[in-house]
Amino acid sequence: MKSLPLSLILSGLLLAGVGCQVKNDPTPIGGQPALPDGITLVESVERETADQLIIPYKKYSLDNGLTVILHEDNSDPLVHVDVTYHVGSGREEVGKSGFAHFFEHMMFQGTENVADEGHFKIVAESGGTLNGTTSADRTNYYQTVPSNQLEKMLWLEADRMGFLLDAVTQEKFEIQRETVKNERGQNYDNRPYGLVRERVGEALHPEGHPYSWSTIGYLEDLDRVDVNDLKKFFLRWYGPNNATLTIGGDFDEAQTLQWLAKYYRPIPRGPQVDEPEKPTVELDSDRYISMEDRVSLPMLYMSFPTVSLHHPDEAPLDVLMFILGQGETSLLYKNMVKNGVAVQASSNHGCQELLCTFTIVALPNPANGKTLADLEKIIRESLAEFEGRGVNEDDLTRVKMSIVSSMIYSLESVAGKVTQLASYEIFEGNPNYIAQNIARYESVTEADVMRVYRKYIVGKPAVVMSTVPNGQLDQIAGPDNWERYQRALPDYMATSDADLAYRRAKDNFDRSIQPPAGDNPRISLPFIWRSELGNGVSVLGAVNDETPTTTIRLSMTAGQRDEPLEKLGLAAITASMMNEATLKSTNEELSNRLQKLGSTITFSADNNRTTVAIRSLSENVDATLAVAAEKLLQPKFDSDDFKRVKAQTLQAIQSSKTNAADTVASVYQELLFGRDNPFAYLDIGTVDTVSEITLDDVKAFHAAYYSSKIASIVAVSNFDRDELVKKLLVFEPWGGEKVTRVALQPFPKIEGTKLYLVDKPGAAQSEIRIAKRSLSYDATGEFYRANLMNFVLGGNFNSRINLNLREDKGYSYGARSGFSGEQDYGTYVASAAVRTDATQDSIVQIEKEVRHYAESGITKPELSFTKNAIGQRDARRYETPTQKLAFLSQIVQYKLDDDFVTRRNEILADIGQEEINNLAREHLDVADMIIVVVGDKQTIFPGLKELGYDIVELDADGNLVE
Repeated sequence: MKSLPLSLILSGLLLAGVGCQVKNDPTPIGGQPALPDGITLVESVERETADQLIIPYKKYSLDNGLTVILHEDNSDPLVHVDVTYHVGSGREEVGKSGFAHFFEHMMFQGTENVADEGHFKIVAESGGTLNGTTSADRTNYYQTVPSNQLEKMLWLEADRMGFLLDAVTQEKFEIQRETVKNERGQNYDNRPYGLVRERVGEALHPEGHPYSWSTIGYLEDLDRVDVNDLKKFFLRWYGPNNATLTIGGDFDEAQTLQWLAKYYRPIPRGPQVDEPEKPTVELDSDRYISMEDRVSLPMLYMSFPTVSLHHPDEAPLDVLMFILGQGETSLLYKNMVKNGVAVQASSNHGCQELLCTFTIVALPNPANGKTLADLEKIIRESLAEFEGRGVNEDDLTRVKMSIVSSMIYSLESVAGKVTQLASYEIFEGNPNYIAQNIARYESVTEADVMRVYRKYIVGKPAVVMSTVPNGQLDQIAGPDNWERYQRALPDYMATSDADLAYRRAKDNFDRSIQPPAGDNPRISLPFIWRSELGNGVSVLGAVNDETPTTTIRLSMTAGQRDEPLEKLGLAAITASMMNEATLKSTNEELSNRLQKLGSTITFSADNNRTTVAIRSLSENVDATLAVAAEKLLQPKFDSDDFKRVKAQTLQAIQSSKTNAADTVASVYQELLFGRDNPFAYLDIGTVDTVSEITLDDVKAFHAAYYSSKIASIVAVSNFDRDELVKKLLVFEPWGGEKVTRVALQPFPKIEGTKLYLVDKPGAAQSEIRIAKRSLSYDATGEFYRANLMNFVLGGNFNSRINLNLREDKGYSYGARSGFSGEQDYGTYVASAAVRTDATQDSIVQIEKEVRHYAESGITKPELSFTKNAIGQRDARRYETPTQKLAFLSQIVQYKLDDDFVTRRNEILADIGQEEINNLAREHLDVADMIIVVVGDKQTIFPGLKELGYDIVELDADGNLVE
């Protein structure tokens, strides 16, 4: 078997390390001035030709052990700053799970020199965005800001690396402990299938293995510790010698090095950190476990332990994953989904530093009557079929291209490049690992794939987990033969102040002074070009020459709004059918072609539009567009495909009823816009309406609404206008009749505030929506001004509503409010998922904040914060092809002038307190709003009655409960 030709990856593209120059010379190079004291240049990776697929960087080391990676990219006036610590839940002790994630929260709670919640405020006011993430193996904190804010970000990150602990109080600890509990409730306990991975992790790993608990940890562990335990964890793992600081974007290298020396060099190194041991994970036999849950469908989850991150066998196992269970070319799709046995079946190979797992997941189609035992049998038969079938050259070509193209797409943003550099440094000690990474997949052979299949999968024990709806244990794959152990927790030993060995930095400057911003960067909007195809389809485009990729969005102004009420879900099902077979090709053949091109084509429909999203490596765009045109112009509308798509849609609807967030959204939209408007329902329809949709209905909707007369194209590519338009001529044969939009029906009258309650027995949280009909979309009108008004109330992390419910009360993982609108209608919604026992007071607090803001208005500091935060965001709004595409789509969908952003900036600069306050009084009258709550009625109903509102009980479909 030959390796995949590089020409298939990208024409003229060389791999990193082949034709790139790596210098390992600590002396100044290329005329670079002498480095600041305490900073050493480790290596420099440079691009020798413009078309090399590498990420140029310079790697430095500070004498306190901090690793610094600098990647200059002057294409946009922004910088991305990432600090990755080599610590995650895998470094935690038994009985102290969740510490790494907990500390991710604490790192945003202020330092000696930054006020509580100040980190969010400073970054937002700088026009930036930020977050932090925790995995089993690492924790990272990152900001993307305009380039003139770099010094401020370095000061912020250094402050929480070296000056955090004295600001960490027991009170902050208690609040964030509640926030973490709310996060667990929202993302694990209150989510369908949310506990599956935790249960599988317990069964797969030996007790005490660092992967035997989830990253968020156990609530009982969080409840048994105090703030000093958390401080001790920080002192052990959060030293500069266990961190990598990566900066990408538009910056001056010499100045940046001076700032690094100033802010980071005084921070003392922490304890020695060695590479973690990789304990062996072996199962002696299949472990069957099961769980009842509030789900609509049973799910089978099989997990095999394999290797570890970047192990030589990882790449062939990834290839095996694709062949077995990724996409329409896979065996699991053929044997389980294509024939209607399952609504979903796939495989995955997730890799972490200590262990990778090969998983197979399947959900049965209830119309077929199969149990999870039946599904397991088919899965094992599919594995046996693979052994007989083997691996062919087409498999390798397809899979390798899918993997390599995803790496190329990840380079479209500075954040993506920084993330790769940081990850490679943390786990390989080599930011330039991209060459070796691609080479790993290039070298995979048929024999490699068969070898790892036999070594890790066939005949090997796995954890087989069955998750079934409450009361359906007869559906499980097999009787449980492994019992969830009672965790053996060590006696708790409190950490005293004397146990904490603080490391104090010594500065020769006043670190409490926040660095000023540099000169405002010059923002350049994407240069827009226009054209039109011969059939009248308008084309709006922009050039992006930073990566050799092309992104296209073809849209038609027809969607759920245009469906008959008795056929709700028709637009979505029609779009799904467009993703299936054509008159010329089967779905498997289409999928095979696209995977070998490294391309994706997806049809979808929402309330008002049907969209074809196309993404391709530019060298393959002609072949990709040929597939897109075939799908658009020659759909087969096969009856077997229709049966499968319809069954999948029905199951998606049933599943949405078990998700409280989906339920509350569908209920409040129906109440606001009425049952006579199709868009008031979930896009996928209802069980009753979808059950009535026929294949003829799909064909009729396609004939009526898939018309070039209501279509437009937006595109971002490294091709210029003439080149790309020539390629888009493949759509010129497309015709169609003129289309008239369906008129909106009158909206129901809202008469005073009512509270609508949907019972979700046993829910760990309550979903709350306080909502009203409001302004339709207007990019430079009152809609835009109203969102400016809402920014400090509920439009950012430091908003009044979020600080109240999350940071002050610990009721919620996050709370927000905002205006959203289409051309003909809009809403104002305040939302939160809250602790069940805090449901009543959460409603009180949200209403209090809204009323107070409407009565008292915005403060001068809040207005200044709003102007600064929103006024500087443009520096990061047009970086990636996806962002440019969204900008172009706005112009097309809402018929905006090209300079609408300039007009917005003028509005922002001119708006004052009086106008903001008038908008608040006009649009924030609580008496005009309805309240919808989805939660455990038995627990929350007494408190809701005390609010004094009329309570109307509804079911999950929005029908009155008698």
